[in-house]
Amino acid sequence: MAKRNGGIIGKVNTPTTSTATGVWRLQDQYNAEKNSIWPSSPYSVEFVVVAGGAGGGARRGGGGGAGGYRTSTQSISVGTVITVTVGDGGASAGTPTRGGNGSNSSISGSGLTTITSTGGGGGGATGGSASGADGGSGGGAVDAGTGGNGNTPSTAPSQGNDGGIGAGGPNYGAGGGGGASANGNNGTTTNGGNGGNGTASSITGSSVTRAGGGGGGTYLAGSGGTGGTGGGGTGGTAGTAGTAGAVNTGGGGGGAGAPGVSGAGGKGVVILSMPDAKYTGTTTGSPTVATGVSGKTVLTFNGSGSYTA
Repeated sequence: MAKRNGGIIGKVNTPTTSTATGVWRLQDQYNAEKNSIWPSSPYSVEFVVVAGGAGGGARRGGGGGAGGYRTSTQSISVGTVITVTVGDGGASAGTPTRGGNGSNSSISGSGLTTITSTGGGGGGATGGSASGADGGSGGGAVDAGTGGNGNTPSTAPSQGNDGGIGAGGPNYGAGGGGGASANGNNGTTTNGGNGGNGTASSITGSSVTRAGGGGGGTYLAGSGGTGGTGGGGTGGTAGTAGTAGAVNTGGGGGGAGAPGVSGAGGKGVVILSMPDAKYTGTTTGSPTVATGVSGKTVLTFNGSGSYTA
């Protein structure tokens, strides 16, 4: 028997008699009373929100900026639907145009503080827009252009950093794209600038670095810049293509050699972590679910979806 205040509320064994319906009604009444007296309390959820990285620029182009990188811990009421949006990476460039900006990633829901990470800024291009575009992290520039501004729009703490600037001949190294933890490096007359490094998080149980900027490309010889740690793509050299930012890291794409095609930006990612005992199992969008991570359940959204607390 289950008792409360000395009274019999309901049976815990499975009824087999004609009184079964009445017994289960008593049990339902007990559960309703219990939930009204001891309602489920809010619980803390930790977030990592990484936007899509930008594409690098064409024709010894600048490296693409990494997607904005933001973290948050918030108290979530039971029943809250957390809507997750994962931004795509920016497009590569084959003609003398700047690389495409990455798309925003976000989390939102009733009673939550919405967290939006801004897509990375595209890398500048020779013969096109020489300056890198602004974004979560800014794109690298070519020639006399300026590196794109990171942390645009401004957040505290910062979601990203600025792109590097380009240099003159003989190889006209382009600037690297900004990363979550560092500016993109400036190009030199010999080599493309390296992309800025990303930021590490152990939310999944092991340290993983995301949101590295793409490396800048070069013209004749030398070396394209290396991508920043955290998925940044490598810049191209003498007609070779820049490599793409790594998928689901928000890494920026590498700038193209001249001529050549730049690398596309890497898609973003959103990660949620909560106590194992509080995880409801109600999701959309097919996130990867890992339980028992130091007592936490971790949801990794590689595409958009939702979680109901």
